[in-house]
Amino acid sequence: MQTLQKLSLPNMGCGTWAWGNQLLWGYDESMDDQLQAVFNLCVNNGVTLFDTGDSYGTGRLNGRSELLLGRFHREYVGSNQENICIATKLAAYPWRWTRQSMVKACQASAQRLGRNVDLVQMHWSTANYAPWQEGQLLDGLADVYEQGLVKGIGLSNYGPKRLKQVQKKFAQRGVPISTLQVQYSLLSTYPVTQLHLKDVCDELGIKLIAYSPLALGLLTGKYSVGGSFPKGIRGLLFRQILPGVRSLLACLQEVAHSRNKTMSQVAINWCICKGTIPIPGAKNVEQARENIGALGWQLDAGEIAELDTAAANSNKKMVQNIFQTQ
Repeated sequence: MQTLQKLSLPNMGCGTWAWGNQLLWGYDESMDDQLQAVFNLCVNNGVTLFDTGDSYGTGRLNGRSELLLGRFHREYVGSNQENICIATKLAAYPWRWTRQSMVKACQASAQRLGRNVDLVQMHWSTANYAPWQEGQLLDGLADVYEQGLVKGIGLSNYGPKRLKQVQKKFAQRGVPISTLQVQYSLLSTYPVTQLHLKDVCDELGIKLIAYSPLALGLLTGKYSVGGSFPKGIRGLLFRQILPGVRSLLACLQEVAHSRNKTMSQVAINWCICKGTIPIPGAKNVEQARENIGALGWQLDAGEIAELDTAAANSNKKMVQNIFQTQ
């Protein structure tokens, strides 16, 4: 367990993007009991970081992920209860452009959760399309910390150049950045290998969180060329990417077989070995149990090198988040 500015962060967390998302993940309210079981299993096994966002949940279900997490936390009784860390991300909506709008957004998240947010993060930078908006939002993020509404603040989808600028701005107010969250997996190494983001985070004492460590499910081994695909956008994406990543998947499968682990477990463990905190999602107890199986062991240097080479030689990569800055 790593302690960071009053925040207790485990080696792996749980992403809750799917909890309330009908469009991409096929959520419906009959899943709630299963999601409660996922929450309980995770906490009981030391996976105590839950990452959400105030934009999570489609249509009328907007904010659903936070509401569910609040309910599950209230109803949980068991080990590691005191270590539960709920991290939310505040969206840089076009109508949010004042400092106060960020403070109000954090308070609204706390209301849905029925408790204070532990870690509040800026969901994305507006530097790529509305740079004038960002300064006020960042000031509001720092205000939230200064007002004692949260234990720590973080950023999401920021590259090293912007990160350094924001860190300097916050340092002048004595506000530390605890975490940075980016898309990172064997199919999305860009932020770390090309932007050298991990080195910058280490230098600044910031913990790197890896979202989508299973590349939306591509690295689970459940999907193959000629096989069945998930419905909707994910299916379209998989059809494009899968033919170009067969050698990487074969390498992943080989390592998994020799370790007596699943491909998912190896892909998640690779992220941990790279010094990040992966936050794979789970919609049911089986998936949560599989994710937990990535803990308590480590790939060796040879296996990591094999996977690195296979990842570098892939003909296709995951689509980068459009909000990811330099």
